[in-house]
Amino acid sequence: AAMEPIPQDKRVSQGHNGDLYFSNVLAQDALTDYSCNARFHFTHTIQQKNPYTLKVKTKKSHNETSLGNSPAMYRARGISETTPSFMYPYGTSSSQMVLRGVDLLLECIASGVPAPDIMWYKKGGELPVGKTKLENFNKALRISNVSEEDSGEYFCLASNKMGSIRHTISVRVKAAPYWLDEPENLILAPGEDGRLVCRANGNPKPSIQWLVNGEPIESSPPNPSREVAGDTIVFRDTQIGSSAVYQCNASNEHGYLLANAFVSVLDVPPRILGPRNQLIRVIQNNRTRLDCPFFGSPIPTLRWFKNGQGSTLYGDNYKTHENGSLEIFMARKEDQGIYTCVATNILGKAEAQVRLEVKDPTRIVRGPEDQVVKRGTMPRLHCRVRHDPTLRLMVTWLKDDAPLYLGNRMKKEEDGLTIYGVTEKDQGDYTCVASTELDKDLAKAYLTVLAIPANRLRDLPKARPDQPRDLELTDLAERSVRLTWIPGDDNNSPITDYIVQFEEDRFQPGVWHDHSRYPGSVNSAVLSLSPYVNYQFRVIAVNDVGSSVPSAPSERYQTNGARPEINPTGVQGAGTQKNNMEITWTPLNATQAYGPNLRYIVRWRRRDPRGSWYNETVRGARHVVWNTPIFVPYEIKVQAENDFGRAPEPDTYIGYSGEDYPKAAPTDVRIRVLNSTAIALTWTRVHLDTIQGQLKEYRAYFWRDSSLLKNLWVSKKRQFVSFPGDRNRGIVSRLFPYSNYKLEMVVTNGRGDGPRSEMKEFPTPEGVPSAPRYLRIRQPNLEIINLEWDHPEHPNGIITGYTLQYTPCTLPCLPSAVNGSRMGRTVVENLSPNQTRFTLQRSDPISRYRFRLRARTQVGEGEILMEDSPALLDEEATGPPPTAVEETSPETTPETSPTTSPTTSPTTSPTTTPTTTDTTTTTTTTTATTTTTSTAASTAASTSAAAERAPAATTRHELAANGSSIWDIRAMANSNWANITWSHNFSAGTDFVVKYITSNKTEKSIPVKAQGPSSVQLADLTPGMMYKLWVFPIWSHPSEHSYITFTTSSAYTKNQVDIATQGWFIGLMCAIALLVLILLIVCFIKRSRGGKYPVRDNKDEHLNPEDKNVEDGSFDY
Repeated sequence: AAMEPIPQDKRVSQGHNGDLYFSNVLAQDALTDYSCNARFHFTHTIQQKNPYTLKVKTKKSHNETSLGNSPAMYRARGISETTPSFMYPYGTSSSQMVLRGVDLLLECIASGVPAPDIMWYKKGGELPVGKTKLENFNKALRISNVSEEDSGEYFCLASNKMGSIRHTISVRVKAAPYWLDEPENLILAPGEDGRLVCRANGNPKPSIQWLVNGEPIESSPPNPSREVAGDTIVFRDTQIGSSAVYQCNASNEHGYLLANAFVSVLDVPPRILGPRNQLIRVIQNNRTRLDCPFFGSPIPTLRWFKNGQGSTLYGDNYKTHENGSLEIFMARKEDQGIYTCVATNILGKAEAQVRLEVKDPTRIVRGPEDQVVKRGTMPRLHCRVRHDPTLRLMVTWLKDDAPLYLGNRMKKEEDGLTIYGVTEKDQGDYTCVASTELDKDLAKAYLTVLAIPANRLRDLPKARPDQPRDLELTDLAERSVRLTWIPGDDNNSPITDYIVQFEEDRFQPGVWHDHSRYPGSVNSAVLSLSPYVNYQFRVIAVNDVGSSVPSAPSERYQTNGARPEINPTGVQGAGTQKNNMEITWTPLNATQAYGPNLRYIVRWRRRDPRGSWYNETVRGARHVVWNTPIFVPYEIKVQAENDFGRAPEPDTYIGYSGEDYPKAAPTDVRIRVLNSTAIALTWTRVHLDTIQGQLKEYRAYFWRDSSLLKNLWVSKKRQFVSFPGDRNRGIVSRLFPYSNYKLEMVVTNGRGDGPRSEMKEFPTPEGVPSAPRYLRIRQPNLEIINLEWDHPEHPNGIITGYTLQYTPCTLPCLPSAVNGSRMGRTVVENLSPNQTRFTLQRSDPISRYRFRLRARTQVGEGEILMEDSPALLDEEATGPPPTAVEETSPETTPETSPTTSPTTSPTTSPTTTPTTTDTTTTTTTTTATTTTTSTAASTAASTSAAAERAPAATTRHELAANGSSIWDIRAMANSNWANITWSHNFSAGTDFVVKYITSNKTEKSIPVKAQGPSSVQLADLTPGMMYKLWVFPIWSHPSEHSYITFTTSSAYTKNQVDIATQGWFIGLMCAIALLVLILLIVCFIKRSRGGKYPVRDNKDEHLNPEDKNVEDGSFDY
């Protein structure tokens, strides 16, 4: 079989050493094929260890499925919850050594029930920021690239609801040697002085050894010009022939470093190493560098000249680097020309020339603008560019920050982009990018495409306003400044507001904050400022369409500093452990700091006027005080301070040190049963000295141990009820009747639960049952109805019987007799407790029935389950005439409701569908209101009768606000599906939604794409169920009354009545058979007369009309 990895979580995990740890075991952990596999990457082999078998002992067997992942899985197994204990490492402390620069991995794995959570801390400070990572479900702490600052004591805290323990790991960081100053190659001229420096650091500190040409310097030939001074070699008055390779070896017990440096004593005239006659091109006002690499010994002196002038270049705009490069900080047009670099020493000189050209920048002088267009139009996006004529220009377009594909509908021109027949797919961000080989510029705009008719477009605002421009700061003061701007175009929608935002570059550089808001009628405002903030402002215009693009930022304005005027807020003191108190506060923001080096002076003392104050200065927003007594009050002050001084004296806050678990449990717990679902509890409160914290609540844990009914499985999930405050009584409700319960009491503080009280057991009396699980209605024919039901899910006692009520009604059975629904006399049947079936003889084939079923115990009757019998096909055809219900479209009032024209109310032809059940809604429209009449129609066996009926369709006329409408909605339904069709005059491309709701309030929606026909098939419907259905465009919402109704046929009846089973048909067939038999007897008698016929006495007498057949030679039989 294939090997499958073990799923790991905080309960089951693999340690760094390869072992598999279980914090606690469950029944599903019992396997016989646990296998450890070791993979060797270099040899591409896998070594497998013999499989392990894990057996899990339980107190009694349980259904594994019933346990699952239940929160009470441990109690279901009969295992008590336990406090955590460490499986690795052992004991309460350990130590670990790590080398500088490598990753440090600390690991803590604990056992306990439930599985403990692991948290990591560093004693005396925070965990290293930016290089700390928690792994293996917080069981491992990885610190990358450790340094000496990471030394110290780390501890892991394992905790669950039963308690916590911790393990301390002492980390020592050692270091192999690393460079402080690495020796570099040295070139000296004869008679020059120089030095080689080799400085390294490490832990322990490394030793330095010098070598010359691979041999220790002590055993090398003596050199009078060389002097060794520890980590430095000094050369004085060097001579040709003193060249050598020097090695520096820095080593300690953890490693070594070896560096080579070549000391060359040369006599070389200057040389230019780079290419000659270079051409450098730069954009105006940009920075550039002219390179002139050179070599010589002695080291040459380098100077730069321009256009052959004899003076050296100088000034703030130029800087010559040691490698010979000339840097120009801001290139101007007058900086163009030929530059000459000259390298000179005592042996000669060398020179090279560089030509500099300064080009005009590339700028988009008219970029694309945000546009709102309707579908099918031809928008144009402008992109007019000004650039240096000597550079090659390239203009490209992006859509939504990706390269734009130019199809046959788009035309790229010299100064813009035109889109022909724009569609919704063309909506998005368009960016024009103008670039040369030296620079580029870009401009962006958003194109909005409206898919609504053109007559709606003129009612919409054109676009958001253009951004304000030309921001100017005036009236500069210590705490205020005036900001003025020029408004942009409002684009046919008046500007209502201006939002002024600011950005500062010390606390949150690059982040913009709202400063103030002003009416759209102003373009200047005086802004109040805070000390020690380097402000930059921008303005956003707002109209009814939306907000403009932010303006370009203003120039910066720096305010002077001052001491803080306010202290931190939200000061709190609370214990995170039983022996500490963590003091936290909300720090000051950038506009409240008022000066550099913001810090906080934290002071605290026991709540005793005679106590001494302790203080600590911190830069964060928290401070932890250790070794505090359990839950004692402290006075706390936090004061802000910067380099300009301290804030005013702060307020005093009261905080509390950490809490411990309560030591005592409630006693004398008494239970009084109130009813079948509630009990009253009383107990004796614990003494306040034993709470060891702030009393939060008394808590009653209870669980259903068993049912008083035999063989009824119950869930033993533990639940609890809280009683806040110091009280000694309460009520536990929502219990299951007729059950055995167990209960325990605890007292709770901020730390957690205290010990549990003595367990109490109590039963609950019988109650009324829940509703039967289901009620199924079957109609095999028109004479009877079969009912079938199941027992209640919660009997809540001994079932003594069932009460069945049924009431006949016409039309759909409504809650009350409205809209023509007539309710008959209610019949009550009392049934035995074991009976789950009932057969009802129908009084007539037209009426429907409403059934109400409930179970009984000796306490009373339970919840009602109500169902209606499904409608038959001929029910509407033989029932009373339909009733009109007036309905007005929500978009039109009775005074303005339009009349129905032939184009908006098409006619339909009669159809015959003998195998489907249909719903017909006839719409009658007048000049004032729209009235809709709904009747259920079905086909009969006779085609002539079907031809006289209304078509199998539902017609509904919905008028939208823009004049478009939906009509002729048809529902052709079977037992479990229905075909829905409709007509409309909405614009092409409109998506629709078909929404339908069953009579038991189950709602579903199906989207219909515009590319398909105006139809959809609804599948997986419920037989015999009535449905309400809406059809509406996807961008709108359905009207409350604009639905149609249809009913699926029953799965237990035929859509067409079987005529052979009807009494009238059988009687008719018998009458026809009797008539045929009589005719046969008459025929037989006639034949037995042997062809005799009457002879007339008067041959000349005319024949009577009755005897005309004699002339034909025919006879009457």
